Amino acid sequence: MERNDERSRAGARLPTLTHALICFLGLLVWIGSGIFYLGAGLHGVLLIGLVWVAANVFYLGFQYDQMRAAMLLGVERAMPALFIFMLIGVVIATFISSGTVGSLIYYGLEFLHPAIFLPAGLILCSLMSLATGTSWGTVGTGGIVLISIGGAMGMPLPIVAGMIISGACFGDKMSPVSDTTNLAALSAGTDLYDHIKSMLYTTVPSYIATLLLFTWIGYGFSDQSLPEEELQILLNGLDATYEINVFMLLPMLVLMVLAMRRLAAEAAMMAAALVAMLMAIFIQGEALASVLTSLYDGAKAETGIDTLDKLLNRGGITDMAWTFMLSMIAIALGALLETFGFLRVLIEAVLRNVKRQATIVTASITTAFAGNIALGESYISIILGGQLFKDAYDEAGIDRSVLSRSLEEGSTLTTALVPWSTSGAFYTATLGVATLDYLQWSFLNWINPLVGIAFAWLGIALFRSRTVPQIAVETSG
Repeated sequence: MERNDERSRAGARLPTLTHALICFLGLLVWIGSGIFYLGAGLHGVLLIGLVWVAANVFYLGFQYDQMRAAMLLGVERAMPALFIFMLIGVVIATFISSGTVGSLIYYGLEFLHPAIFLPAGLILCSLMSLATGTSWGTVGTGGIVLISIGGAMGMPLPIVAGMIISGACFGDKMSPVSDTTNLAALSAGTDLYDHIKSMLYTTVPSYIATLLLFTWIGYGFSDQSLPEEELQILLNGLDATYEINVFMLLPMLVLMVLAMRRLAAEAAMMAAALVAMLMAIFIQGEALASVLTSLYDGAKAETGIDTLDKLLNRGGITDMAWTFMLSMIAIALGALLETFGFLRVLIEAVLRNVKRQATIVTASITTAFAGNIALGESYISIILGGQLFKDAYDEAGIDRSVLSRSLEEGSTLTTALVPWSTSGAFYTATLGVATLDYLQWSFLNWINPLVGIAFAWLGIALFRSRTVPQIAVETSG
């Protein structure tokens, strides 16, 4: 009501469906042209996209101060995630300086064979993310180790990155301690464990398919073991640079335990980073000034081996600057689309034409994906999707646990596939692999939404509402 009053005072109005389509499609065409045809950087492309959306908002009669307030509110809501960007850079730098990453690479090269590396890595990332509830934490810790081991083994990095992201997103979607898991259940108005149970029906077959695919791909690299001499050079280089032993894994253990105990992510990361800093100083013999500098500039390892130096010279706040600034622009753009009604008008137009149960599920998944593309952030897509689709699910007699499941499949999983989303940008910055390069190998992230849609049309796991009287609609059959 307050927003409507503001519109009345300003003489502003909601966009028509035609206007909303022009704005949204114009934005998508511009982003696609900028990236694929012009080959321009994402920051500049999105910045001009922001200007395009702002011009459309101005056409509706809103003033600049209203647009600025909306953008600032969007950034304010995203600040916890943006702050974590910086802390992940700090964690990576300290984990390298402490020898944690070096020890993990050492043991990985010594014991992991290329034939089992991909399926074993998928399971490892899945367990880490399931225990901690965070895909970012998994990618920022175990992920950088696995991408380093895969690179040292000579495996294509986009495939390794796809494996890491698939495993990390599995736990982010399924863990009861994940923020998106809880947010989806809350937004859909369903019980958390009903939500998780509903997700099992589509996620388990999707995960099995993902595991089989990575096992099959990994088998193709069974003959790609590093020559004994080259392997020994890498192991000797790590051994000469760091004190290597299982105690060096303590910082990662601290991070996982604190996350499992539901300590705030920021506090858990800082605690793990502090432990790693102490180990870098008192065990690895690093100077205090050098360790403090690495928090900003990143770790500077000198093993004398070019392959290892490329893997170990990374991290720090500056390493996250690209991601941080891209996210700021994307969030501001998404806030304009959400606040001034463009997305709501489009979604409500879609819902007016929805009749079949399977169509409702399909619309909720694809709308959540479109929300990620437009808003660059899965949290807003989940909240918006819950608000807009609850009544449609109730009227169709579909249990809301199917809605919460669909929100996760459309939002939590697909955000990794959007280059300008907070997750897509973060994974690129952390793993050093472009989103468009790892996209096709992130099997779980695109198989699971397709399975969710297919199951809806086949009538599988399309649960009936137990609390809302069913209103006559066409079934998927």
